[in-house]
Amino acid sequence: MIKLRYLRSMTTAAIPVTKAKSMNNLKARENPVVTKLQSKEFQSLFTPELTKLISVFDKHKFELRIAGGAVRDLLMNIEPKDVDFATTATPTQMKEMFVEEEIRLVNMNGEKHGTITPRINDSVNFEVTTLRVDRVTDGRHAEVDFTTDWLLDSNRRDLTINSMFLGFDGSLYDYFYGFEDLKKRRVVFVGNADSRIKEDYLRILRYFRFYGRIAGSPGNHDKETIEAITENISGLEKISGERIWSELRKILVGNFGLEMMEEMIKCGICKYIRLPESPLNIEEMRRVYGTKQDLQPISYLTALVDSGEEALNIHNRLKLSAFERDLAIFIAENRKFVGTDLKDVSDYKKRCTLHSNRKDFYEELLKYSGETEIYKEFKEWEIPKFPLNGGILKQNKCPSGKVMGAVMSELKAIWAEDNFETSQSDLLSVHLPTVLQKIKINDFPNKKMKTER
Repeated sequence: MIKLRYLRSMTTAAIPVTKAKSMNNLKARENPVVTKLQSKEFQSLFTPELTKLISVFDKHKFELRIAGGAVRDLLMNIEPKDVDFATTATPTQMKEMFVEEEIRLVNMNGEKHGTITPRINDSVNFEVTTLRVDRVTDGRHAEVDFTTDWLLDSNRRDLTINSMFLGFDGSLYDYFYGFEDLKKRRVVFVGNADSRIKEDYLRILRYFRFYGRIAGSPGNHDKETIEAITENISGLEKISGERIWSELRKILVGNFGLEMMEEMIKCGICKYIRLPESPLNIEEMRRVYGTKQDLQPISYLTALVDSGEEALNIHNRLKLSAFERDLAIFIAENRKFVGTDLKDVSDYKKRCTLHSNRKDFYEELLKYSGETEIYKEFKEWEIPKFPLNGGILKQNKCPSGKVMGAVMSELKAIWAEDNFETSQSDLLSVHLPTVLQKIKINDFPNKKMKTER
């Protein structure tokens, strides 16, 4: 939760630069404009809707710039998927401005975080956030004040590569040398790493996520940064499982996913995401990454656990989706059958049909196990429809209830063993009497079975 407080002095003038420079003992550039960007990716942003948004802020004498990740992407010649904006206008001033210009506002929940969302030409939403400065932080939440000082807002951001702003004339405003760090593929915090992590412990995971996106090699971490992460790793206990998983799942499937996970394990993350601290299946994780398959994030993480129970422990902490939870348990409990009970594609077809019908789970298990050729054949296979149902069995004098379930399972096993080719008539005339006799004798010896008359 972010709490906002208005400073009277900030509504009319920026905090002096000398004060901003003293924060966190950071050395900021005297002139933050370091280059001008005129790439095709930058020019592609100028839609009629954005042009109108810019004109509204110009008309009302408020500054507006592109902020954060979009700036980083544009400098890497990547067209950003999402573009966020920062402004010197407060939320109240923005609301008044857009009402005057007859521009509709949407998603008013963002206002509590300082964000206003105008919908331009009834087609495009823009998230615009007032410049802020942290007043109080506790590792999870922050109380912030509005400001008109771009340097102060830049100073509160996590990484130097995320602390830049871009003007609409192409001017890059870089106060803390993020431009140079980006060119060097260097990922470091703004100022003191220990202080920035203590403000929000989720920044530990953000560091590794962005390292995977930016760095050119997996092992070029800043020594002081890793030391600060290790010293503060226990702070993840304060962070919700949902927020942790949101970052971790991106790390697992990002560049250097294996190396990032190994580095985080060295830093002590296991305890805080409920991974077993010892023994840990590092070699299994290395093998899974070595298959070079496109797997679900949870599949990589499951490589580190020994059982379905340990997979469930991860879910209890990270609050996985139902799909991710069930997939993790499935892989943890079924990978031991690969190469033994499951040797060829027919084994997978039978097991899938008889035990779960979760074809997607078996496909993931095959990729996880590196069974590429079997996977290709299995993926093309469509689960056939079993030719019997409860109504048909009743018509053929099969008892209802638990007995019918047992009969159905036996007949389905016969059908699957015959490569799903046994006809309905053969199942009923040839196999049903035998199955009924078998179940009557062996499974329900002391019960009277009622048949349909």
